[in-house]
Amino acid sequence: MTPPILSSPEEYKKLIDSVDTFLLDCDGVIYHGSVVVDGVRETLSMLRKAGKKLIFVTNNASKSRQMYKATFDKLNIEAYPEEIFGSGYASAVYLSEILKFPKDKKVYVIGEAGLEEELDSVGIAHSGGTDPEDNTFMSKDDFSVIKSDPSVGAVLCGFDIRINYKKLATAFSHLRDNEGCHFILTNQDPTYPTTQKSKDPSKPDIKTIYPGSGAISAPLLFASKRTPLIIGKPNKPMMDAIIAEHHFDVKRALMVGDNLATDIEFGINSGVRTLLVMGGVTKREQVFGDDPSPVKPDFVMESFGQFATLAQD
Repeated sequence: MTPPILSSPEEYKKLIDSVDTFLLDCDGVIYHGSVVVDGVRETLSMLRKAGKKLIFVTNNASKSRQMYKATFDKLNIEAYPEEIFGSGYASAVYLSEILKFPKDKKVYVIGEAGLEEELDSVGIAHSGGTDPEDNTFMSKDDFSVIKSDPSVGAVLCGFDIRINYKKLATAFSHLRDNEGCHFILTNQDPTYPTTQKSKDPSKPDIKTIYPGSGAISAPLLFASKRTPLIIGKPNKPMMDAIIAEHHFDVKRALMVGDNLATDIEFGINSGVRTLLVMGGVTKREQVFGDDPSPVKPDFVMESFGQFATLAQD
């Protein structure tokens, strides 16, 4: 069945009235790079005044909630750290609240400072990550620098721009040697989208992609032959972590995103209704073409900012 395209204020109001909690993807819904989507600021203000809960959901694990708050502030978008849920924080919450990670154990991190910051926020000890000792290249065949640590009870792998063989081998040794060691990925995104400044000031910045968290974790998957727990969208553990923190009724929630494979499938996997906004990564033919995607949203809108028309009434 082809999903309905919402286009009138009456349709917008009917949907909003049926939702208590809005789960919002960031890039593609709230903003495109450094440009805020038209009407989004007004929409968020209108939803707040109506008493709706807002949760910003992103797979980016390299930034902490405080780092994301700085991004929102720079774009003049009202948002609060407790409303922001990246896959790094979701991983920390999942370890703490759902896995009940032991206080005498620590997590070995492949990731950035933002991921470490989120583990600190829930009181989970960690090693690896940005530690200078783990970010030095080992001499050829000098495997003595790879230190075994029986206190490591989980390996948590996210985006890591300093990835090296020593860090991968250390993580592998924990997975190999430590009984019951959890293997967790913040997300499985194969690529990492970014924007490069154009060398020509008269031309727009260039959007491009590079290997993402999923690609960085590939050596550990092949070497360990283990199936990791994957937290981020479209996987349900992300929603389990959000609900553990925010306690809302999934039947009165709505996942809003621009990506069928992550955002919309995430809502479907979690039993949450979904709203696809166009203008992001999903092409119109994927939804309305002759051979549409099997992943179908409940509703479609051209832009999340269109809800702002209700604020004018």
